[in-house]
Amino acid sequence: MSHYKLGLDFAKELDQKDQLANFRSQFHIPKDKNGVELIYMTGNSLGLQPKITKDYIQQELDDWAKLGVEGHTQGKHPWLHYHEFLTETMAEIVGAKPIEVVVMNSLTVNLHLMMVSFYQPTKKRYKILIEADAFPSDKYTVESQLRHHGYDDKEGLVLWKAREGEELANYEDLEAILEQNGDEIALIMIGGVNYYTGQFFDLKRITKLGHKHGCIVGFDCAHGAGNVSLNLHNSGADFAVWCTYKYLNSGPGSLSGAFIHERHANRKDLNRFTGWWSHNKETRFKMRDEFDQLPGAEGWQLSNPPILSMAAIRASLDVFKSAGFDKLCLKSKALTGYFEFLINKLNNTNIKIITPKHPDERGCQLSIQVNYADRALHDKLTKAGIITDWREPDVIRCAPVPLYNSFEDVYQFVERLKTILSPS
Repeated sequence: MSHYKLGLDFAKELDQKDQLANFRSQFHIPKDKNGVELIYMTGNSLGLQPKITKDYIQQELDDWAKLGVEGHTQGKHPWLHYHEFLTETMAEIVGAKPIEVVVMNSLTVNLHLMMVSFYQPTKKRYKILIEADAFPSDKYTVESQLRHHGYDDKEGLVLWKAREGEELANYEDLEAILEQNGDEIALIMIGGVNYYTGQFFDLKRITKLGHKHGCIVGFDCAHGAGNVSLNLHNSGADFAVWCTYKYLNSGPGSLSGAFIHERHANRKDLNRFTGWWSHNKETRFKMRDEFDQLPGAEGWQLSNPPILSMAAIRASLDVFKSAGFDKLCLKSKALTGYFEFLINKLNNTNIKIITPKHPDERGCQLSIQVNYADRALHDKLTKAGIITDWREPDVIRCAPVPLYNSFEDVYQFVERLKTILSPS
């Protein structure tokens, strides 16, 4: 949408025209102590619960109660193959082929597993490049991999920094780093959407640049999966990982997804940690056979899947499938564009949106920087019935999620923020 208007009536008009508006009713919206719905803008940290999740988990509890171990083969959704029920829709959401995607483990575990295979340092080429303001877990993970291989975790880490006085990383700077140090860099590992600024990186551009200089390229898409069109297959990336509890609404601490490009699907030369769930399905239960690796992303599995967590993921993916991810992305751009319009119309010189302005360079998150603010501002927002996310030193992360946030949510958020910021 190229133009927006001020006023509550316009927000309500947008909601009336929204073909996805009914999906809000399919989620549990948190309420205050008086039973009034809160304005929830923190799907970038923890997505809300689909109402069908309880039934999906209950089905597995019932099968467990009635069938015991036979639930693996005789349950309504047999546990033996349960992870396969997630693959097709998850692949569609991240823009991959089914053979390239698997749901398993937790995010940082998967990141380590990917680096076991794809970080293969040599005496000459051993450094790892990440964005300077990467999510802490990413930084800790790559530092520990450097130490594990016997390298200094500071000297071996190459940081892609934003320029002085700027918040967003610049591709020309990345090109300069690789021109100068590319032959020393074994791995480029970037957060697909930066957790702090909300900047959605051009995965294809970064991959092409990395491969040009002989680097392996991977992405942590925790803030991208279910939020933006990642197009992982077409990006050419070697691997990617993501969590499912943010935009994919699978519940606190739920499982992670992993992508391994199909060109690696049958590579038995890649070093990897293995377990029995990456063994040939036809002979897995013969137990005494030598390891026979599964092709594709499934070949990186370790253990049989935790069914209750996967049931929650399946519930959310069914909601996504019903809504249509392309439609959700279009609504996301409209919601966030409206949000940006209203923030800018405050004409408050103390407020700055540090997220990229171009809709293709961000997801639904807007990171709002407020001069002279501290966590007290976040506390006031919470008291006003708004659930957001504070990041030091002065940024409020706000994510109007298209599955369950409305245009009126966005309007009310900005109105309450305006009241809080107004001189008393």
